[in-house]
Amino acid sequence: MNISRETVLYVARLARLRLTDAEVGLMQRDLDAILGYVATLREVDTTGVPPTTHVLEIPTPLRSDEVCGVLPVAEVVRNAPQHDQSAMIVPKVLE
Repeated sequence: MNISRETVLYVARLARLRLTDAEVGLMQRDLDAILGYVATLREVDTTGVPPTTHVLEIPTPLRSDEVCGVLPVAEVVRNAPQHDQSAMIVPKVLE
């Protein structure tokens, strides 16, 4: 594959990255290598191989939900930068 300089600059702009000329060249080389690896993987015959989400079938143990002790409100809010006796005070996010 050949990644063009324009493609690297386009992707960098989308990612809001500022690249120097030297970094553009390095990124061009690295992206080209990554896409080359992907092209190599596409050539692997996976006929008859079922899709998997995990390499090993290991059960995920779940713990039961248990109600535990509740912290007092004063202790919960005491480390907040701004708080009153019953709540954390945060900047307004909606008008």
